[in-house]
Amino acid sequence: MTGAEQRDDREFVMAAVRKSGLSIRHASGRLRADDEVALQAVRENGRALEHVADALRADRKVVLAAIGKWAIALQFASAELRDDREIVLKAVRKWGVAIKYASLRLRSDRELVLAAIRRNTAALKYASEELRVDLKNDQKCGRQLGTGAVALMHGSQQADNH
Repeated sequence: MTGAEQRDDREFVMAAVRKSGLSIRHASGRLRADDEVALQAVRENGRALEHVADALRADRKVVLAAIGKWAIALQFASAELRDDREIVLKAVRKWGVAIKYASLRLRSDRELVLAAIRRNTAALKYASEELRVDLKNDQKCGRQLGTGAVALMHGSQQADNH
């Protein structure tokens, strides 16, 4: 079987993505658009979402499987799914900084941003400017965020030097 034939052979590609999800990048366009192949690939390695067909980057099931494996896969999801609260919440609960890839609307969502910050205080820098200001002015919230986030909110140069 030639390389081109292998890239378009469903059984061959399924076997490859079971071992390494990133193998999908070598599959034919037809198989990168196959929902079962894509789902298998992202379940093995969430980063495989980068290499699936655009239509599958908008597929809720495929994207949820990808971020379940690797939260930062959110960056490869469709714009519509990066604006989906449930999907973004799952990503930020796994890795707070994934909020960086959420829509601006969701980076302005106080509850979502606080969930991200609880996971990783560095997520604060990706919150909307309005929300960062709001959190800075909310002393009660500032105490809950911890010293790293408070330093980020105050623009502390010391935080950058550590």
